[in-house]
Amino acid sequence: MLNNQKSLFSLPEDIHYLNCAYMGPQLKTVEQAGIAAIQKKNNPIQIKPDHFFEEAEALRKAFGQLVNANAKQVAIIPSASYGMMAAVNNLPLNNGNTAIVVGEEFPSGYFSIARWCEENRKTLQVIERPSGRGAVGGSWNEQILESINQNTAVVLMSTVHWTDGTRFLLEEIGEKCKEHGAYFILDGTQSVGAIPIDVHAIKADALICAGYKWLLGPYSIGLVYYAEKFNEGRPLEESWMNRSNSTDFSGLTNYAHDYSAGAGRYNMGEFSNFVLLPMLHTAIQQILDWGEGTIQAYVKNLAIPLRPFFESNGYGIEEDNFRSPHLFGIHLPKDLDKTTLLKKLEDRKIYVSVRGEAIRLSLHLYNTSEDLESLMDVLDRPSK
Repeated sequence: MLNNQKSLFSLPEDIHYLNCAYMGPQLKTVEQAGIAAIQKKNNPIQIKPDHFFEEAEALRKAFGQLVNANAKQVAIIPSASYGMMAAVNNLPLNNGNTAIVVGEEFPSGYFSIARWCEENRKTLQVIERPSGRGAVGGSWNEQILESINQNTAVVLMSTVHWTDGTRFLLEEIGEKCKEHGAYFILDGTQSVGAIPIDVHAIKADALICAGYKWLLGPYSIGLVYYAEKFNEGRPLEESWMNRSNSTDFSGLTNYAHDYSAGAGRYNMGEFSNFVLLPMLHTAIQQILDWGEGTIQAYVKNLAIPLRPFFESNGYGIEEDNFRSPHLFGIHLPKDLDKTTLLKKLEDRKIYVSVRGEAIRLSLHLYNTSEDLESLMDVLDRPSK
């Protein structure tokens, strides 16, 4: 098993950062890539026409390798909401009258599909989380699968629930969508880079991912996989860079009406961002070198002491089969004040998030057993 990788990051030694789902820390190599990129633009003659496209192609290829996709089906986006809206705007209107989302879906996804439903007189069906403080993942997945039928136009959801890491049965849901001709649009922001995701195995039509969390990249850059069924769609903007002749700078006024191949039409304007692209590419390359399965195994092993601790102290937690190894929420005992507890955690320099009713913990290769021991020390209830 891979050893702890904290030395590759610049996290202060005296903090316990259990919050990668909020924002991933930068690797030292990513920082250096950004500095070098900034310095390169000090002398613009160093940036050649080919540089507008070479780094972008390398990044698309790296992300494709991460999610088992052809690089031509990958686009570069500024945010998850951008990639989500491009997908939703290209949904067919004769493919069912109901759109499905899960309860407490991330706002970018919810608002995108809610607008589509409102503008096209479709019904938005929300599959709410079953009541309970602990193991609800099994019944929740059952309800989602049972809801998909011949009237379903699209299922839009996160690969794992962003508030507490509840695992969804993506392969089964994807298969059910395919069976009924429904589109399957996924927000992979809280899983891609931490656990293995294969777009073909889960039959995803779109997999959208912000870059600043588990991809360990900078803010305001992300990536998306679009299946070939989107290849004739309409992008959000008409960028010169997304046209078939964009690499010929001397011929740009020979207006080409056809777009770049594959998902290239969905690239954001100025997608060759000379600072952010090399940073994100460096981060993804490190993830590929580690291997997502290796990351998953490390955090899963690290978290072994947590379940018996939480259960013996009265905290609610999802069962292992439906709990993500890298991201999970705990529900507090009813007699424990959340505000007081969060203040105690902060005083001990333990950083977590509160999302919905859960305190969300998220682990990566820079975390250690000492981090979890400090957490359990604060959460321990000896008088129970």
